[in-house]
Amino acid sequence: MAEKHTALYDEHKKLGASFTDFGGWQMPLKYSSELAEHRAVRNSAGLFDLSHMGEVWVTGRDAAAFLDYALVGKISAMPVGKAKYSLICNEDGGIIDDLITYRRPATAGSADGSSDRFLVVPNAGNAAVVAAELSKRAAGFDVEVNDASAVTSLIAVQGPTAQELLLRLVPAAQHSQVTELKYYAAVEVPFLVGGAGLDLLLARTGYTGEDGFEIFVSNDDATGLWQALIAIAEDGELTPAGLASRDSLRLEAGMPLYGNELSLQGDPFAAGLGPVVALSKEGDFVGKAALTAKKAAGASAGRRLVGLKGLGRRAGRAHYPVLKYGAVVGEVTSGQPSPTLGYPIAMAYVDVAFTTVGTTLDIDLRGKTEPFEVVDLPFYKRAR
Repeated sequence: MAEKHTALYDEHKKLGASFTDFGGWQMPLKYSSELAEHRAVRNSAGLFDLSHMGEVWVTGRDAAAFLDYALVGKISAMPVGKAKYSLICNEDGGIIDDLITYRRPATAGSADGSSDRFLVVPNAGNAAVVAAELSKRAAGFDVEVNDASAVTSLIAVQGPTAQELLLRLVPAAQHSQVTELKYYAAVEVPFLVGGAGLDLLLARTGYTGEDGFEIFVSNDDATGLWQALIAIAEDGELTPAGLASRDSLRLEAGMPLYGNELSLQGDPFAAGLGPVVALSKEGDFVGKAALTAKKAAGASAGRRLVGLKGLGRRAGRAHYPVLKYGAVVGEVTSGQPSPTLGYPIAMAYVDVAFTTVGTTLDIDLRGKTEPFEVVDLPFYKRAR
């Protein structure tokens, strides 16, 4: 399979990025120092290319009801302008992907009504699978599923000064649209790029644990927006950041990564995502019976996702065994030293009997054990 490049690939090359494969895409792993990029997001702002993510539009008279059926959350209850984190599961309750859905203002539809609009954003490696699954599930609903991933770019500005930076590209008359935008909400905002105004969808969402924004832009306008963001920042105000720092940031924030914490073999309740599943919503949805049974089984058996704080210096990594009294009781899903906190952190699935906060466990680091302690997630919370 030929490797895929985002519309910003040449910009990353100019900045000296080191590339890595992610979901078939050649994406910047880092530009210079992943540690410096991580700290820039925590202290000022980082600039990310997220154009490998998917963008699937769901429109039509039945769009809300359809998404209630296709996803585990109650999407119909979401007000226009808001966003919602949800999951798409199979009939067995296995997680196909985690995703964010944005409800946009309705557009004129048929002569006697309107057409609801939702933007569904799946993960990079799952974008085609999610789009195909949504199309399959649309049978019997008055909806249209349009995969716009190939023509859409996504640029994120994340960090405590993200808002201040974005305001420099937004006309003063529209500043309040940015400053008053709530977390998990989105709005169309004009951006001054190349002497012209671009109306772009701006979302106050992110994957770093910091305040920040994600901007949906056409591939044709992505380079102009990227360059404009870099140009309006003074030295040290905005640091291009790659996937390495994005991973360490999301781990500190206790956010799951598909393929690590989430998979077809797992389930939302074991992953701590039970509140995302709206079992009480009216009507059926894909996976409802299986997920109802999983919830009824309770948390008395199996494994659950926990946070682990290192009591030593060495970090656990994905797939390393978790031990108690020398016996395997779990497995690490993500782990590394925390640049912000100064000690190793990890997420792991652990036998329920050993998931109480304060429980001490060991991680087998290739034959040598290192002590860890079960802690609440997230590891890091930004100051409000």
